[in-house]
Amino acid sequence: MKRIAILGSTGSIGTQTLDVVRQHPERFEVFMISANNSAELLIEQARAFHVPHVVICNPQKYPQVKEALPGVDVQLGIEAACDLVQAPEVDVVVAAMVGFSGLRPTLAAIRAGKNIALANKETLVAAGSLVMGEAARCHAPIYPVDSEHSAIFQCLLGAGDNPIHLIHLTASGGPFRTWEKDKIASATKNEALRHPNWDMGAKITIDSATMMNKGFEVIEAKWLFGVEASQIHVVVHPESVIHSMVEFEDGAVMAQLGCPDMRIPIALAMAYPTRLPLDGKRLDFSTLTSLTFAEPDRRKFPCLQLAFDAIDRGGNIPCAMNAANEVAVAAYLKDTVRFYDIPKVISTVMERSAFVKEPSLDAIFDTHKEATSLAQQLISAL
Repeated sequence: MKRIAILGSTGSIGTQTLDVVRQHPERFEVFMISANNSAELLIEQARAFHVPHVVICNPQKYPQVKEALPGVDVQLGIEAACDLVQAPEVDVVVAAMVGFSGLRPTLAAIRAGKNIALANKETLVAAGSLVMGEAARCHAPIYPVDSEHSAIFQCLLGAGDNPIHLIHLTASGGPFRTWEKDKIASATKNEALRHPNWDMGAKITIDSATMMNKGFEVIEAKWLFGVEASQIHVVVHPESVIHSMVEFEDGAVMAQLGCPDMRIPIALAMAYPTRLPLDGKRLDFSTLTSLTFAEPDRRKFPCLQLAFDAIDRGGNIPCAMNAANEVAVAAYLKDTVRFYDIPKVISTVMERSAFVKEPSLDAIFDTHKEATSLAQQLISAL
């Protein structure tokens, strides 16, 4: 029996994590769940899984959650989440919060030596060097939940000490893969939210449409697998059957395949090294008439290039890029900016951010705050 703490239980990854728990009650017990705003769903989850500790981060929602869950330890705020993930009862922390806000509680769990099922991309994008350094120091294993990084992890399980020659990081191409650039420029948020293959939250779905999500995954791969950006090749694979590939020095390529189902990498990260049986669609090779691949069009999707630029500059620039993206995507979801305003804002913030070569944690938080403010100013001026 493993006791699980879920940071961001009401989001896409969080709800699918609870589905894995639902299918395997003999293996998992939920110790803590947290949410920012989704009080109703949080209450429902706490009741359904008999969760003893609940955190709501929005103070306006706290009275509602507290009143609805008598006998449950209901706490308020991110610091409460940081404390609970360090509890001795916790075995696995599923880091599924969206955005930069996931950094602090994930670091708290790492410093307590917990097993981390990492779904929060921004943690490694903003502070990859610090996070991986702390994970090594505290002997806290990080198991990737992203389907692509889980695929790479699985490909490497049987590779021994053989070095990686190249990682082929697959991308669906998002909803605008076949659109011309002029048409993409006027794309609405509703069109951007229609991902062809994956059911995800709004923010990550927009990131997929801009391909910033793939840029984030390049940065994640760099830190998780200890490779250079030049060893990461992004390839568009619209069928989303091959989740990523690893090429070795002898030219052999190993791939991990499966239906698009995030519960598979979630379950592996939670139960590693055990593969748990899961209900759901299975891959039927008799129906696979073709698997196609293409180079990404960085002219149509400049956010992907911005991520590579951020890696090249290093230091605190990926953090600034991430902060600007969070602000720009939020504005796009509110219909206050157009699609290609997102990379414009990010690029300007990256150019204007004061460079810190080896940022401390305080410098990372300062960078995030300053880049957020600058991005808000740029959007107000648009």
